[in-house]
Amino acid sequence: MTTKNTKPSVKKCVLAYSGGLDTSIIVPWLKNNYKCEVICFCANLGQEDELAGLEAKALASGASKVYVEDLRLEFLNDFVFPTMQAGATYERDYLLGTSMARPIIAKKLVEIAEMEGADAVAHGATGKGNDQVRFELTVMALNPRLRIIAPWREWNIRGRKDALDYAAEHNVPVKATMERIYSQDKNIWHLSNEGGPLEDPWNEPPADMFEWTAAPETAPDEPEYVELYFRKGVP
Repeated sequence: MTTKNTKPSVKKCVLAYSGGLDTSIIVPWLKNNYKCEVICFCANLGQEDELAGLEAKALASGASKVYVEDLRLEFLNDFVFPTMQAGATYERDYLLGTSMARPIIAKKLVEIAEMEGADAVAHGATGKGNDQVRFELTVMALNPRLRIIAPWREWNIRGRKDALDYAAEHNVPVKATMERIYSQDKNIWHLSNEGGPLEDPWNEPPADMFEWTAAPETAPDEPEYVELYFRKGVP
């Protein structure tokens, strides 16, 4: 039995790790608050440059081991293409780039936790979207014995500035700054941004947000033609 101010006993935790600001500081936070070994797992879903130096960064943040698993083919064949064939969108607008990646990440997270003999898994999803539900329902369906730790429901960090301060305090290398404070999610299918000035829908997206596309004002004047061929609905 635990008291209100006592963390439950955890020996080994596998963290769904992206290398972004939130999951980077979760590594030392787990060690400081749960006194447990932390293993990081990152799913290679086609985020390319974000994987560079990721293993060294996780180890420098305090992880004992790092898994980087190439799930691109499974993601495309079992998640992206069926979703596209179904014409699935959220509220007729959002093309589900982030959401459909969560179940495959959680599935591999459970596999690694079982292989490592871990008694807990953790994720960096905030309470602002549905990612907590996506991660946790998948974990509970596949292995309900695993404890799920969601730091955003527990810690005192309330925003990007707090997170950056925590990173500095614990010497955690992070890419985010107060000047470019977006939370990004990138995979082979899409790139999304949130946070900073984007929190206010009245603001136009700043120019530095565009990475795969361009603002209309800076787009080329001449069109470029790309031909796609489909076989049974698959490009």
